[in-house]
Amino acid sequence: MFTALLSDWRFMVCPPPTLSMTAFSNVQCDVNPVFVPKDYAVPAAVTTLLSTLFGRHIATVTIRPVQFHSLAISAFASLIAPFGGFFASGVKRAFNIKDFGNSIPGHGGVTDRFDCQFIMAAFSHTYYVSFIKLSSVTIGGVFSSFLALNPDMQVELFQSIQEYLQNTGSISDAVRSAAVAAAGGE
Repeated sequence: MFTALLSDWRFMVCPPPTLSMTAFSNVQCDVNPVFVPKDYAVPAAVTTLLSTLFGRHIATVTIRPVQFHSLAISAFASLIAPFGGFFASGVKRAFNIKDFGNSIPGHGGVTDRFDCQFIMAAFSHTYYVSFIKLSSVTIGGVFSSFLALNPDMQVELFQSIQEYLQNTGSISDAVRSAAVAAAGGE
């Protein structure tokens, strides 16, 4: 419920155009599809159960995909991340260290306060990159990668793209011949 509320707030789903952006700024962006509500079909067995419980037929539910992601991250945070503290304790015991620092007297240092936060940060980043982040391939990025290749590989890539475009009918033989002539080839 809280996820749905925050998903409607542009401040939470749009990247900040400037560092001076506030929660009350009127920011506009193309919202990542993960924040857009979608209809999902409810399995027949669940539909029957819901009909019995609520006295009405529920065949679809409208949920934002981010709500599924928040469930996965919450499950990890509550079930797995606390083991970061156990892991840190094991490391300290293995090296006969009482705590990781003395910056907070009597509390084992700042690192001891964030044992499970390190695991959560690694998981959150990996989860975001794997399941949520949209691909952002740009012409500039592709061209930069092209320039990083050695000259033989650049020619091979050029010929492969040229062959692909010709086979799909995207360029004609005349355009291909002109490109080959301009490149000093065949």
